[in-house]
Amino acid sequence: MRILIYGAGAIGGYLGSRLLQSGQQVVMLDRRQVADAINKNGITVKEGDQKDHVQPTAVSSIAQALDVMDDYDLIVMSLKSFDLPDALDNLSDLYPGSAAILTTGNGIGIEEPFIECFGAKRVIAGSLTTPVSKNKQHHLIVERSRGLGLSPANPGQDIRNWVSMFQKAGIPAVSIADHLSMKWSKALLNMVGNASSAILTMPPGDVYHDSYGFDLEIRMLQEILSVMKRKNLRVIDLPGPSATSLTRAVKWAPRFLLKPVLTKLVSGGRGEKMPSFYIDLVSGRGKSEVVYHNGAVADAGEALGVDVPVNRVLNDVLVRLTNQEEDGSTFAHHPRRLAAEVEKIV
Repeated sequence: MRILIYGAGAIGGYLGSRLLQSGQQVVMLDRRQVADAINKNGITVKEGDQKDHVQPTAVSSIAQALDVMDDYDLIVMSLKSFDLPDALDNLSDLYPGSAAILTTGNGIGIEEPFIECFGAKRVIAGSLTTPVSKNKQHHLIVERSRGLGLSPANPGQDIRNWVSMFQKAGIPAVSIADHLSMKWSKALLNMVGNASSAILTMPPGDVYHDSYGFDLEIRMLQEILSVMKRKNLRVIDLPGPSATSLTRAVKWAPRFLLKPVLTKLVSGGRGEKMPSFYIDLVSGRGKSEVVYHNGAVADAGEALGVDVPVNRVLNDVLVRLTNQEEDGSTFAHHPRRLAAEVEKIV
């Protein structure tokens, strides 16, 4: 297969490297600085005790990608959600082919613009649960080997060839029928201790240890589940942490059992590592994926008549912080102050 990896960061670099190792023809597209580094140094992927080095071809524009290959079978969109609109514009303007489009980014609603532009038959939704970090521009570390969920945007479409391709590349891949349920279930897990941690500048485990922080997190999750129920979406499990177990716990477990168990799980899973929304916040790019998570939940809930005050506040406060419209010290290490912000709109 001829594959274009659009975004050669940790996720794109990992997927592209494994596909290249398995014999696929892979081209990676990223900023000129990243592309030059890949062409010079290749990519090293460390997974457990195994370390593999590959030398893919990297380019910095669609035009260059089409110079390498005049058409592709699959384009893997492995960018941050907030970078996808510009990438979509580039694809629609410059790419004349009929490649399938695979979205691997986290977030709710990121497939819809691609479906509108290219048609549902060409779009595959992907959810990667394998965490990959990057300690150098061309050195990737697979933190835990989990897997990849693939789901056709066109219900019932056969995607077994793509599932098989990733499996042969050593990436555990599973086919899931309902792409909306898959993406919402993945987002449910992504939102655990993410926005609140970024706003409060506290590790997720510390947020869950605090009574006000814990209450906000549980209310946030309950709101998400209420919106999913109204939209007739199922909570489903992907390789890795169980979304269905989290759902049962949030719905039925008494607080005196739920708080210590979830606090331990979140602390153990994340340690002192700050989440992705915090990394976006301090990067200075002025963009946050919170709008594709808590913001998307808030928008959907408000459209459906579901109360979603916690998700609305988490989104709006983090957007203001990202845009430097709010002083970061306002909520830093003040879960009670953030909880009071929610009560203003209840």
